[in-house]
Formats: sequence, structure tokens, C-alpha cells
Amino acid sequence: MSKLYVNIDHVATLRNQRGTTYPDLLEAARLCEANGAEGITVHLREDRRHIKDKDVEILKANIKSVLNLEMAATDEMIKIAKMIKPEITCIVPEKREELTTEGGLNVIKHSDRLKNLIQELQGNKIEVSLFIEPDFAQLDAAKKIGSIAIEIHTGSYANASGAKKEEELSKILKAVKYANNIGLRCNAGHGLDYHNIKPLLKKDNGISEFNIGHSIVCQAVLVGMAKATKQMADIICATI
Repeated sequence: MSKLYVNIDHVATLRNQRGTTYPDLLEAARLCEANGAEGITVHLREDRRHIKDKDVEILKANIKSVLNLEMAATDEMIKIAKMIKPEITCIVPEKREELTTEGGLNVIKHSDRLKNLIQELQGNKIEVSLFIEPDFAQLDAAKKIGSIAIEIHTGSYANASGAKKEEELSKILKAVKYANNIGLRCNAGHGLDYHNIKPLLKKDNGISEFNIGHSIVCQAVLVGMAKATKQMADIICATI
């Protein structure tokens, strides 16, 4: 059965909006853990627009579940990861001007750089996942450079409608099956909410974990972080 990892970046966004110390990220993480989350995800961006270095340190030292650190493939982020030692790092493309991550890595183009990064982080006992599009060529490239896990970018599916949405869903499902067949552990995330996740929840779907953040934090504004997390966890647990 798939696991739920909750991305709490936008709890930090609320905190930073007024420069306060609240809402507290660690409290949010603990509420997520107590209500079905099996991991906590944060994205430490170059511009530190939401998560700060200290946040990552505090979470790593205090949460009981797995810490998944999303980061760009830069020397600065590699240094930070090696110092803090999250259980998992997910390598994502990053542009300063984007509102959120807009697509997957081009593993084929950056294979040498990513291969060296994987070797360095895994040599420090940090698992590496690559955030990529549901594309067989990119999956093959990820496998070739030594990745043991990938995260499928589900944003195009989440943003589509009608026949296009069905087309994007089919791409994801085929990519997940292919990833599993070539020995890659497959995760998924970006733009998933309480409704569009359901078609991805067939029994034996091949998806190890879902990374979901924005929709849960938005729901938490209305019902609280504990209930918002439990609602999503219950949906995932109700896999058919």
C-alpha cells in the first residue's frame, strides 16, 4: 500500500508572511505524523522563500518518521544534505522565478552531474530520488546512472481536464509500471488533491509513496492539520 508523505512548505509560507514564529513547523509535522503521514517532505530552495536551513535541522532532529529533503542539484544543497543527513533527498529542477516546481529533471541532459551527485549522497547513506516526467527515456536514464528511486511529476495530470486528463493519467500509470519493471522504486507527487489522487489508487498501483502538500495545507486552514492529514491518509488507505 502507498505511503503518504506530507509536504509542509506552505506552513512555513504562512509563518514567513508576517515574520512570526508561528505556525510552528515541528508542531505541524508532529500532527501529520500522528494522523497517518509516514514521512515529512520539505523543499529547501535557493532563495529560502519558505523553508529555512534551521527548519530542516529541527525537523531532522525531532520528527519520528522519515525526512524527505527536496533540493536542487547544487554544491550548496549537497553540502547541506551531507551535514543534516535526511533519510531521503529528492532532486528537483529549480528556477528562482517559478511559483512552484514546473516540471521534471532532464536526466538525459544532466546525467554526468546527477550520477556524481547520487554517488556522493548515497555514499553518505542518504537515499536519492529523481523528480522526473512520466517518460520512458528519462526512466531509463535514471536507472542507468544508478538511481534506485524516482518521483513521477503528476502536475500535468493535475492541471489537465477532460480527454487530456485521461491521457496524462495513462502516461503516469504506464510510466509507473515501466519504472517498477526496470527496478526503480516509484513515488508520485505535485498538484495532487483529495479528488484527483483517487484514479492513482488502484490496488497494486506500484506507487510507493505520494508527496502531497499544498492541498493538505489548504484543507488544514479549514479543518486543522490533524484532520486534513487524516482525510488524505484515509483516502490512500482505501485503495481499491
